[in-house]
Amino acid sequence: MTARKVHVIKVGGNELDIPGFAAAFASAVAAVCRRGERPVVVHGGGKELTELLDALNIPARFVDGLRVTDARTRDAALMVLSGLANKRLVAALRAHGLDALGVSGVDGELVQVVPIAPELAYVGKPSLVRAALIANWLAQGLTPVIAPMSLGLDGEVYNVNADHVAGAVAAALKADLLTFITNVVGVLDANRIPISRLTAAEAETLIATGVVTGGMIPKVRTALEALHAGVPRVRITNLDGLAQDHGTTFVE
Repeated sequence: MTARKVHVIKVGGNELDIPGFAAAFASAVAAVCRRGERPVVVHGGGKELTELLDALNIPARFVDGLRVTDARTRDAALMVLSGLANKRLVAALRAHGLDALGVSGVDGELVQVVPIAPELAYVGKPSLVRAALIANWLAQGLTPVIAPMSLGLDGEVYNVNADHVAGAVAAALKADLLTFITNVVGVLDANRIPISRLTAAEAETLIATGVVTGGMIPKVRTALEALHAGVPRVRITNLDGLAQDHGTTFVE
């Protein structure tokens, strides 16, 4: 029997804020399952965190463009990411027949992190993923839905960039594919035609020559970071691309 491919799917909070998106995303993930793949979902948080911080009168502070996450900000992020965002996504997946299991990087110390910099306080980057735990869930037919809040060696909870968690999870699982969901079908060439496959070198050339511009540049950089972290194939696409198995796939 052929082993089912492991497919890590990262969806951002800004997309989840769009009315009806969670249901459409769940439908696309169900299509992934019907293809015989085993999905693992990693998600971010959206405007609800900003709204909660405003309601709690917690001011935003930034250092070199990165949000400083003090204890109050961290706790608010924990409430939104591991609570509202996670459970709404689980509910949407359940409504489409998936046996979804909502967790965070804290649960079971699933994702262990180290602090990025003292001045950022509770902001971490992944250092270890308990891949065997996720693999056991997949073997039981579960679809893990992972919020990026994670645990430090000091026992504190840290806020972690969801892109970094997705890359770390995919690398640790030796996943066959990591897909970043965006609002575009993929990377376009100079004639505005979607590119189905890019090597890391080709992607860098497209950036250097100005073919890839604007908001697509950080998307491509994120995909290349995951590729360099050991994920064999990384893709950028939208919901249609996820459901129909197309988009721009990056390979070394």
